[in-house]
Amino acid sequence: MLDMSKKNPQTIFLGSLFLSFLILAAASGISRGHAAESRRIHEARVIAVNDGDTVTINMDSREHRCRLIGIDAPEMGQEPWGERSREHLRKIVKDGQWRVFVETDIVKRDKYERLLVYLWTEDGMMINERMILEGDAVLFTIQPNSKYADRFRKAQRVAREKRLGIWASDGLKERPLDYRKKHPRE
Repeated sequence: MLDMSKKNPQTIFLGSLFLSFLILAAASGISRGHAAESRRIHEARVIAVNDGDTVTINMDSREHRCRLIGIDAPEMGQEPWGERSREHLRKIVKDGQWRVFVETDIVKRDKYERLLVYLWTEDGMMINERMILEGDAVLFTIQPNSKYADRFRKAQRVAREKRLGIWASDGLKERPLDYRKKHPRE
C-alpha cells in the first residue's frame, strides 16, 4: 500500500494513478470478482475418453463433450499412436478417480459444439500439458485460447528432446492436422 502520509509529490501522483486505474477497472467490469468469475473452475466427472484430446464429462448434472485446449492428439486411424494416446488419457483420468476440474478460456465451444477446456487433476496437474509432456499429443494453439501456450511449448520441447512417445525414432510420421486434411470427417 502506498504511504500517502509523507506527501511526497511522486507518491501522491502514483497513488492517484493507481486509484484512477481501480476506478476505471471497476467501471469497465474488469474488477477482481469479474475476472475470477470468468476463470472459475468447475468440478466434473469424466464419463468417457473418446480419443487422446476429447472426453465426455458430467458437469452440473449435464453431459458435455469436451476438446482439450492447446493439444492435438493422433487420430484413431494413426495406428498405433491414436489408441496409445487415448489409453494414456484414460489412465490419467482413471488415476484421478475420473474426477477432474474444468477451466475454459475465451472461446468456449468449437465448430462441433464441444466445450473447449483445460482439465486439471485434484493435485493441480494440468492434463493437457501432461499429454504433450509425455509425448502423447502435439502443441495445437488456436487463438484466442492461448492462456497456457508457453507452458505447452516448453512441454513439447522437453518431449522432443527426450524423444518420448510420438517423438521417438519410430514415432508419429504425420501431424494429426495433416492426417485430418487427408481423411476429413463425413
